[in-house]
Amino acid sequence: MVEFSLALDDDQTELRDWVHGFAADVVRPAAAEWDAREETPWPVIQEAARSGLYGFEFLAQCWSDPTGISINLANEELFWGDAGIGMSIFGTTLAVAAIYGSGTPDQMVEWLPQCYGDADDPKLAAFATTEPQAGSDVGAMRTRARYDEAADEWVINGQKAYITNGGIANVHVVTAVVDPELGSRGQAAFVVPPGTRGIEGAKKLRKLGLRASHTADVFLDDVRVPGSCLLGGKDKLDERLARAREGGASSSQAAMRTFEISRPTVGAQALGIARAAYEYALDYAKDRVAFGRPIIENQAIAFALADMRTEIDAARLLVWRASWMGRTNQPFTAAEGSMSKLKAGEVAVAVTDKAVQILGGAGYVTDHPVERWSRDAKIYTIFEGTSEIQRIVIARAISGVRIH
Repeated sequence: MVEFSLALDDDQTELRDWVHGFAADVVRPAAAEWDAREETPWPVIQEAARSGLYGFEFLAQCWSDPTGISINLANEELFWGDAGIGMSIFGTTLAVAAIYGSGTPDQMVEWLPQCYGDADDPKLAAFATTEPQAGSDVGAMRTRARYDEAADEWVINGQKAYITNGGIANVHVVTAVVDPELGSRGQAAFVVPPGTRGIEGAKKLRKLGLRASHTADVFLDDVRVPGSCLLGGKDKLDERLARAREGGASSSQAAMRTFEISRPTVGAQALGIARAAYEYALDYAKDRVAFGRPIIENQAIAFALADMRTEIDAARLLVWRASWMGRTNQPFTAAEGSMSKLKAGEVAVAVTDKAVQILGGAGYVTDHPVERWSRDAKIYTIFEGTSEIQRIVIARAISGVRIH
């Protein structure tokens, strides 16, 4: 009988400590500068590539963990260093996951290396799916892809919004509607190769947080890509569309499972921010003296810190559980992936807010990093499915009722 344990094994411990060391020695010292500059931290990305932290080999190593938690360990530690820089490094993963999850073996061999480049010339990739009118409502997507049979090319037109690495990526993975009558079931994903004409990124958006990460709208004007750039291939797409037209089984369950598997990783990023703020506030409370004693001796401060640590640990357990379920093919009967992302995002906002409050006026100025962590945390209740969407998903899963 296998003994139950939550202890990390030697490989997981080594991975966590390695990424933590990079976050402490490379990321944190650079965080304030790149946040203020609001620019992509190319020198840090290159250092990550040279160290082996940025590349498909590292991602494959994390994905090979049979427990499913190594990717979360890496994300928590890197985002503990800084969320903006962390997103600059891990943002490419979104496109890579799409290619890895839907692409053919030949497509993976061709495109995955081009998402990362190499240590001397690192590249980025972007996953472009959100639109001005289609965020949580994926069925409202307006970007269209039309097949030109004579040229064996797909012609893509539309606009994408709030895209990480949008416009500066070497490789863009774009979702588009190929059959409008089928709604979300009539969509497909395409690789847009480097140098393709007609794709253009707008000016980098100025954001509340994650300022070192590049976010921009992407415009596609008669973008032509070879037929081989349709992820999964045309035969597979035609089969799927035919089933949908005939009223065959929906692929929504498979799509939902994909979301449930990916959401814990986003939750782990939120945990990294929360843990950074908690640790900083704890150290500050021990050192800050008011009315003749360290402020941690006041119950109001001590209880707040106790709540912060408890919530972080509880959220981490939800994240780990969901990742283990995904890796071991357990059914998400209660939307456990959404639970983990919901809890972790809400905890990140609450913990960073409390950290600012514990520091008082010092927490409101840029001399201390808690104000930056507070700004960074907010997005985790918005992107990758808002907190409200997560609650809808969970409510539908536990009730079997179509909640609106």
